[in-house]
Amino acid sequence: MNPDQNCPIFPSPLKLGVKISPLGPEGIFKQEPQEETRGAAAMALKVLSNIKEKVTCTICLELLTEPLSLNCGHSFCHTCIADKKSAIGPGQKSSCPVCGVGYSLGNLWLNQHLSSIVERLREAKLSPEEGQKGDLCVRHGEKLRLFCKEDRKVICRLCEQSQEHRGHQIFLMEEAVKECQETLQTALGRLRKEYQEAEKLGTDLREERTSWKNQIQTERQRIQKEFNQLRSILDREEQRELQNLKEEETETLDDLLKAEKELVLQSQLLKDLISDLELRNEWSSMELLQRV
Repeated sequence: MNPDQNCPIFPSPLKLGVKISPLGPEGIFKQEPQEETRGAAAMALKVLSNIKEKVTCTICLELLTEPLSLNCGHSFCHTCIADKKSAIGPGQKSSCPVCGVGYSLGNLWLNQHLSSIVERLREAKLSPEEGQKGDLCVRHGEKLRLFCKEDRKVICRLCEQSQEHRGHQIFLMEEAVKECQETLQTALGRLRKEYQEAEKLGTDLREERTSWKNQIQTERQRIQKEFNQLRSILDREEQRELQNLKEEETETLDDLLKAEKELVLQSQLLKDLISDLELRNEWSSMELLQRV
């Protein structure tokens, strides 16, 4: 078997009619047989197996499908008996695969009674887990001892010979279980190692994250401190510049006020001179010549 294949799911190895109690005295599960239940279940299973044997095609070893009956009383699947007829050459007589009694094609008839029984059996097998109690095959009542690799199923010896599993790789269930357990252990070891590596990586990432947070916090504090210092320097420079500007403003305004006052005085003096000259301009010619 390929160890990389998925492990099969095997039925629980409990016996039919056995009740599971809680933990036993040694801390393990124990089995408490119930004789009456086990006997009734075994009898019912035996009856069911006998009925299935009667409605099982001896060619494909499966439950009859569209059963055709012969004059000898044996019945077969429509497909199986049709395939057997096609294998017989022209002019050759057909014979029953079980007893060898000859039959003609016109004597084949669809057995509705068997078909009805088969349908009821198929309906009763909707829950295959119930039919596998005690490690017995649902279809044949045989012990489940084999494992089909292709179908991933636990089967019995009759299932192995059926058309469904013909040509498949069949292994003893113990071998399949052992290989599956080895595969699980290998996978478990690998996953545990990967988990440890993931945990270590997570720890490293958390430590690195904490380290980066500390570095960022330190850098943030450094930047804030430097800019606070720069703001303090800028504030002092601002105050000094404003003070110089104020002093310059006061000095300039004082100079301008002084210049304005002097200009006013000069303007008044010029006005007086203009008035005097305008007055002299009105003098007579004689007076003007004598007084100028």
